[in-house]
Amino acid sequence: MREYTQLDPENCEFVVVGDAGEITNGERLFLEVDDEYLVIFNIAGDYYAIADLCSHDDGPLGDGELEGDEVICPRHGARFNVRTGEALTLPAVENIPAYPVRVRDAMIEVGFLKE
Repeated sequence: MREYTQLDPENCEFVVVGDAGEITNGERLFLEVDDEYLVIFNIAGDYYAIADLCSHDDGPLGDGELEGDEVICPRHGARFNVRTGEALTLPAVENIPAYPVRVRDAMIEVGFLKE
């Protein structure tokens, strides 16, 4: 099973992905950065980024319903923690990547491993 702990921000290079004002509480932003599909969630003013990919069947996880800090895959109902990427329920058993997010000068930045 993949480690679901978020990437260490100290080992990341941050990329600006959007304006923080564009994602209101409870909303999400879909994006592609270097062939990686992500979804960013705003939960009570805190931003979280995970892979937009269910580990069960590679479905579009970000299209699922958000309940608290869990997103429910719209295909088969697997739940994932948006803070950590942890797979919480079957049929998913593998965690998904979670990325560090920060806001600087009202812009959302997501961290990716330095190359």
